[in-house]
Amino acid sequence: MLFRRRKPDGLFERVRTYLWPRRSFSRSLQYFSKRILRLKATPHAVAAGVAAGVFASFFPVGFHFIIAAVLCWVIAGNLVAAALGAVFFGNPLTFPLLWGASWETGKLILHDRLPQHGPPAHLGEMLHSLSFAQLWKPILEPMLIGAVPLGLVFGLLFYGVTRWGMNAFREQRRKRLAERARRHQQSSHPGASIGSAAR
Repeated sequence: MLFRRRKPDGLFERVRTYLWPRRSFSRSLQYFSKRILRLKATPHAVAAGVAAGVFASFFPVGFHFIIAAVLCWVIAGNLVAAALGAVFFGNPLTFPLLWGASWETGKLILHDRLPQHGPPAHLGEMLHSLSFAQLWKPILEPMLIGAVPLGLVFGLLFYGVTRWGMNAFREQRRKRLAERARRHQQSSHPGASIGSAAR
């Protein structure tokens, strides 16, 4: 393949690049924005897809891609935009913040139903053994319930920003193409433009 690296990146380098971009976060943001804006779908479909990906990022790993896909189907979102939104908003750098916020929000909502002593002392052992029955009450239930209001707020915010960006980008491109067509027409018929200018 043209421009392929002579020496492919190893596993460590791929993980490091995923966590910390090679150039800068601003370049990564520009790349993400261009990928979103150039998707071949309606502004609503793209914005709804991004919103679905952002909403799903607040849920634990294993749930978020399924939730994003189902939500895309319900609200007629673009699945590629949902994947891009989920990868950009939910990544190893942001997951601790998102899940911590979901868990704390869920604890506030379920204040009366949570155990008074909080998470059990053997939480590390529970996470290691992946006992779903033991993890449900102290960890998963608050996270899942807390993820809903946070996901709705941030999902709606990203929906509005993405739809506005899509409309602005397409309007700018429409004007640019119209201007290019006008210049091409003038260069193809120079006499017509001179005659109209004389009149």
